[in-house]
This record gives sequence, C-alpha cells and structure tokens, in this order.
Amino acid sequence: MPKFIARWVINAVALGVATYLIPGIHVAGGETKALVNLLIVAAIFGLVNAIIKPILQLTTCLVTVLTLGLFTFIINALMLLLTSWLVGGMFYVAGFAPALWGSIVISIVSAVLSLFLVNDDD
Repeated sequence: MPKFIARWVINAVALGVATYLIPGIHVAGGETKALVNLLIVAAIFGLVNAIIKPILQLTTCLVTVLTLGLFTFIINALMLLLTSWLVGGMFYVAGFAPALWGSIVISIVSAVLSLFLVNDDD
C-alpha cells in the first residue's frame, strides 16, 4: 500500500476514534455516510496539516520553545478546528476544549497505527 494512502487511512481511523471518545466531536451521517465523511475529512485534515501547520509552526517557533513544546498542542487543536470549519456540516468540533482533547487522541492513535502500518524504508 502506498505510504500516502496508509497515512490517509490512519488519519481517518484516528479521527473516527476521536469522534467516538471525545464528546463535542461529531461526524455527520449514518454508518456508511459517516465512513465516507471521515475519509473526506481525513484528506482535508492531511492537507491542512501539510500546508498550513508548517507556516503556523514557523511563525510561533519562539512561543513553542518558551513553552517547552506545549504550544504544539494548541497548534494541533487549531488545525482540527480549521478542518471542522472547512468541511462544514460533515464534521463538527464544538469548541477549543474538544479540539484540544481530540488532537491529543488523534496524535496518539496516529503514532500507534503508524508503527504497525507505515514502513518508512520505502
């Protein structure tokens, strides 16, 4: 499986886990529609993280250093909120607190799944 497809699926699963575990994060639709929505949201979330997150990290580098890296959690929560805003009613994050907890869950699930599913030797 190509690496970008594996990362896309990992993002979708991580978003699904966050939706299941965190009150205030919802995906629209029934079972099939929710799955399709998660795949679309995962693609947009990946694009947001690939394009906007590095710019934001560069501009907030000093704050990140001064907070010993904890500001990265704020950036991740903002990326989740931005994704929610971009996709409209397909995926909804109720506020900053669910976004913060959701971004932590997404990071943990993505890291664990990446250990097993993504081969970085390619």
